[in-house]
Amino acid sequence: MTRSHPAPRPTQQRAAMRVRPTAPILPPSNIQGNALIVVIAIMAFLACLTFGAVSMVRATAAGWQSQISREITIQIKPAEGLDMDAALQKAKDLALGFVGTEAGTILDDGATARLLEPWLGAGLDLKELPVPRLVVITIDEENPPDFAEMRELLAQELPEAFLDDHRTWVDRLVSMASTTVMIGTGVLVLVFTAMVLTVVFATRGVIAGNRHIVEVLHFVGAEGGFVAREFQKHFLKISLKGSAAGSALAAVLFATLGIWQTNARATPESDQAMALFGTFSLGWSGYLGIVATMVVIALLTTLTARLTVMRTIDEIDLIRSDPARSDGLPAS
Repeated sequence: MTRSHPAPRPTQQRAAMRVRPTAPILPPSNIQGNALIVVIAIMAFLACLTFGAVSMVRATAAGWQSQISREITIQIKPAEGLDMDAALQKAKDLALGFVGTEAGTILDDGATARLLEPWLGAGLDLKELPVPRLVVITIDEENPPDFAEMRELLAQELPEAFLDDHRTWVDRLVSMASTTVMIGTGVLVLVFTAMVLTVVFATRGVIAGNRHIVEVLHFVGAEGGFVAREFQKHFLKISLKGSAAGSALAAVLFATLGIWQTNARATPESDQAMALFGTFSLGWSGYLGIVATMVVIALLTTLTARLTVMRTIDEIDLIRSDPARSDGLPAS
């Protein structure tokens, strides 16, 4: 006679159910997921590239602006009977007599010739050409001198002198930096918009392929938040992989350009690149900005996937609540 085993208690059944592993609702990887990783990586690379370029241009413009704001220039035109050396010294002394000036430098013949060398060539004899001479005055940026009064005094004492306070160049640099930031921000907005649309279509495609699973889960009582969280996990992994790859590629590109610029100093290519873009070194703030861009892309992708899933579940509920639509008939 066989002994019958007692039936498992309800607590034991619940414990067994908790221990039993559950399969994921969505496949861990598929063709759509791999393609989306590539798309997000490309967009992350473009976003980080734009962010880095805007940061470099802003830093370069700020450096130019600071350098120009620290100096003013007194230009003295040659005239018949004018003692140029005495006029240069007098202009320097007059400028340094104002509060807010710190130092003055008279550009000698060698320095003036080097300034004109790119246009007039080497070996220039300034005595044969009526070339204006310059006095560079360093000023206090926080407490600049009265330029109008200085200009008036120079006009009285040295009619051949002309004061250039560089305000026009500073205004142009500020305008250029603002325009660059606006263009960069617009490009970032376009990249993020394209990424959101891509994620929406990709999410809808995944839902369409697994719609029967979503409907069954929702029909047996699974809440929309539970289904949305499963999709969130899926797209969070995809977005982290793609954004990390694109951001890392952008960081490596900037680091490589910085190393190239360091090793290629005093060459025409490096000088032209430095004059246009400044240094390619982003610094810690730039690389932190790249990491922040990666995080924003991942969060934006996850949020977009959640909202898309919740909207799709609402559409399923709407169709189920309308018998005519659920039977494939037009609603009256």
